[in-house]
Amino acid sequence: MSKHILILDDEKNYLLILQALLEEEGYKITALSDPQLGLAFLEESEVDVVITDMKMPGLSGSQVLEHVRRNFPYIPVLIMTAFGSIDHAVEAMKCGAFDYISKPFANDELLLSVAKAMQMAQAEQQNRILRRSLAERYAKNLIVGQSKAIQDVLRLVERVAPTRSTVLITGESGTGKEMVARAIHYSSDRRDNAFISVNCMSLNPGVLESELFGHEKGSFTGAVARKSGRFELASNGTLFLDEIGELSPELQVKLLRVLQEKKFERVGGSETISADFRLVAATNKDLRRLVEENRMREDLFYRLNVVNIEIPPLRDRLDDVTLLAGHFLLRYSEENRKQIKGFSAEAMQALSGYDWPGNVRQLENVVERCVVLSQGQVIEIDDLPPELRDEDRQLKSAVDLLPLQGNLSETLEKIEAALIRRALAKSDFVKVKAADLLGLSKSLLQYKLKKYNIES
Repeated sequence: MSKHILILDDEKNYLLILQALLEEEGYKITALSDPQLGLAFLEESEVDVVITDMKMPGLSGSQVLEHVRRNFPYIPVLIMTAFGSIDHAVEAMKCGAFDYISKPFANDELLLSVAKAMQMAQAEQQNRILRRSLAERYAKNLIVGQSKAIQDVLRLVERVAPTRSTVLITGESGTGKEMVARAIHYSSDRRDNAFISVNCMSLNPGVLESELFGHEKGSFTGAVARKSGRFELASNGTLFLDEIGELSPELQVKLLRVLQEKKFERVGGSETISADFRLVAATNKDLRRLVEENRMREDLFYRLNVVNIEIPPLRDRLDDVTLLAGHFLLRYSEENRKQIKGFSAEAMQALSGYDWPGNVRQLENVVERCVVLSQGQVIEIDDLPPELRDEDRQLKSAVDLLPLQGNLSETLEKIEAALIRRALAKSDFVKVKAADLLGLSKSLLQYKLKKYNIES
């Protein structure tokens, strides 16, 4: 740790005295007489402690404190004040200052206060390092899978997480879009701040506006007190808007303004509030089609679609089923205090051969059900729900997944591709066995794998 202290005081003689005193104690000092320059310096440099005078032209010590608490809450702030304005310093401490120093100050008291602030800063830095390590580990465990499709998603998450760009996550319901959003957040430099999630489909437009923007007391019937909205709660963190395609036209306009201007007002209020959050949105709809149908603003679509991450359906990455099932088995066995060791070969074959119309969410629900109802140490085929044991129903689910569009030839090809994936899963991805199950030669199977771009 560099033990770097930023001192802000418009009285240059105090600056020189403080700088000399603290440098003699081994601290690295940056001394500035302009508080605006000090705030700019904070944005670009690693600082451990801030010492600021209470009264300065242009920006007061209270304003410096407010800025540091909002943007760098881990940095202790010491307030310097003349003897006659100690009441202001006490008020500043109520607002989060670490301590106050009276002018003229006693050297011993000043050094003791600085040492305590630095000790707190060091402890906070260690906590941040630990939290970062835990957050990165958590982020890596959010997305489970070894298929090329999901590894491509992970690589995109790693590339986009350190940036400030808006991300649009697309994919069918149940594919794990919120998990990807959380992985982005916990892999970013915003990981120490809030991840706020809002489902745009679960609330009517009026309630959703209040939920996002917040409201003032008396702004509508039932608004008995001021309420902070999700934009405020996500400050310096990440806001996840799920089902973004469900936004009303009026809310689309208001969201676009927030994204463009980085500010907003609460419902019924006039105070303009800065909006500093990273937006991650998700949808299972085709937003381009909504734009063509005039159900989504084109300018909002381009604001949202800076980086697109598409999550593949589980049926297109069946080789991830084994890992996912094991992941959920471990979680729900621990939650329910059960000693379940795994799945029988027959049960795992059924899981790997199913087409999962509900995607990862359906698989998770199936595994949780099995854990709760199982009476043995191994999940057997009979523990699975009927739709996973019934071959006719499995085939029907595969057909039901196919879109009602395209010609017969295209539809038959999709059915054939689905059957090949099932055969591969049932044969543990051994091509010779899969070919036997399908009644095909190995060379013909190889041709069809290439034709349908199926990983084996």
